[in-house]
Formats: sequence, structure tokens, C-alpha cells
Amino acid sequence: MFNGFESRRFDHRGVTLHARIGGNGPPLLLLHGHPQTHVMWHRVAEDLCARFSVVAMDLRGYGDSSRASSDATHVAYSKRVMAEDAVALMRHLGHARFAVCAHDRGARVAHRLALDHAESVERLMLLDIAPTLAMYEGTTEAFARAYWHWFTLIQPAPLPERMIEGDPVFYLRSVMGRRHAGIGAFEPQALAEYERCIALPGTAHAICEDYRASASIDLVHDRADRDAARCLDMPLRVLWGAHGTVGACFDVLGLWRACASRSSGRALDCGHYIAEEAPAELQREMRAFFD
Repeated sequence: MFNGFESRRFDHRGVTLHARIGGNGPPLLLLHGHPQTHVMWHRVAEDLCARFSVVAMDLRGYGDSSRASSDATHVAYSKRVMAEDAVALMRHLGHARFAVCAHDRGARVAHRLALDHAESVERLMLLDIAPTLAMYEGTTEAFARAYWHWFTLIQPAPLPERMIEGDPVFYLRSVMGRRHAGIGAFEPQALAEYERCIALPGTAHAICEDYRASASIDLVHDRADRDAARCLDMPLRVLWGAHGTVGACFDVLGLWRACASRSSGRALDCGHYIAEEAPAELQREMRAFFD
């Protein structure tokens, strides 16, 4: 996996950020979701290198990026701070302006990045999410049952941490394997990497802090944006799985059109893990949108 890529580390405000870098052309930042790492892009990354300078980054608390210390405010794992990580890394690599494609938790970071650093984001593609605030405010029983981890991981420490740490591989396989395509959708080498990283010390707490931030400080930031009528102004392409929970429970494109001035999107014939379930279709979408 990632033939021709270089593994790089960058220190930013006491946090070490890890990324794989490869290719030539306009810069393209890739951000992963939970409970995965940058490796989730392995089925599309090499193809993208023919057209772009690809940066596949591990979010703080995930993969081989460091586990930042946190406190009761959860600010260290706010999407605002995680977006600052991404901007700092891209600027360190010489990219003042770049395109972004992001999935799941990484897409929530990308949403905040595009709001707070609009001058840095040329085009934005988000995979299988609706806006965080809209999803919490529109929670139904069906959504809560399918996305049980949204409500489990935000409970006070150390209960959810202990639950993950008791058997981190079981937790990961439960989250990923119970969705549309099952655990067989994942390349064994990629799955082994996800399992390695979720078992690293501090990962369980970092994951919980990511979700606690989304249910607290991130909502404060999102409500402030809504009150100020701030919206995304760069071209936005939204894709979601036709067999996934987000598309079943929410009007994905309608919710994004409410907070973005130039948005388009559609469902793909897959579940939540688009880059691994439907890589060829995603590659076509990315080439058409980013080229």
C-alpha cells in the first residue's frame, strides 16, 4: 500500500502529526474517519498521485499522530483545533491553498477547516456526513440505534475508555463490521493497521474526547456560525452511501445546501466506507470535481 509515498512527521504545538505524502500536482489533503487512520485511502491514493500532490494525514489521537492531553472543556479535540493541525501541516509542506477530501470524523474537521480557513480551501469534498449540529438536532431512534457510539463515547471518563480498552480490536470490528458491507470489505493489511493503532496507549481516550468535543464545544462553534449566517462559499461536493445510515436518516444534500452556497452531491451504491467499498466510483468523482 502507498507505493511511492513518503512517511513524514511534523510537530505542531506539542502534537506530532503523521502523514503520507506522494505525487505531483495541485495539493490535495485527505482526512480519515473513525475508527480508522490515513490507511483508509489506500485504494485511491496511488491513482490520485498521477494528478495531485497527495497528503494523507492521521488526525490527532488517531493512527501514528500523537494523543494530545485534554481537559474538561475537550478543546484539545475540538474540530477547530484539529483543523488548525491540518492547516499547519499543509503550510509546513508549502501549500497555502489546497483541495480537501474527507470522510466521517475527518469530514467534520474539514467542515470546520473550510469555515475557519476559507482562504486555504479551494474545493471541498465530504463523504457520508451531514452537518454535526443538524445530526444532533435531528436525532431519531433509528439514528441513535445505528450510531450508538455517538452517544456511548460522550459519556464521562473513564467508562467508555474502559469499554474500548477491554478489547480494542473487538470494539473496532463491532463498529466497522456491523455496517452494510461487513468486515470483509476491508483489505486484511489495512484492517491490521487499524487494529494496531486503536490498541496504542491513549487512543481510547483520544477517540472519546473527539466525540465529547463534537457533542459540546463543537456545537457551540456551530451554533455561533448559524447565528451569524456563516456558510461555506467554495465549491462543495457531498457523497454518501445509498446503503448507509446518514442517507437513510437525513436529507444529506438539503442540509448541506442550507449552510453552503455552492453544493452538489449524490448517493453512491455502497455503505459508509466509500473509499474502501466503492473506490473506482470515488476516483471518478474526485477526478471530475478536483480536476
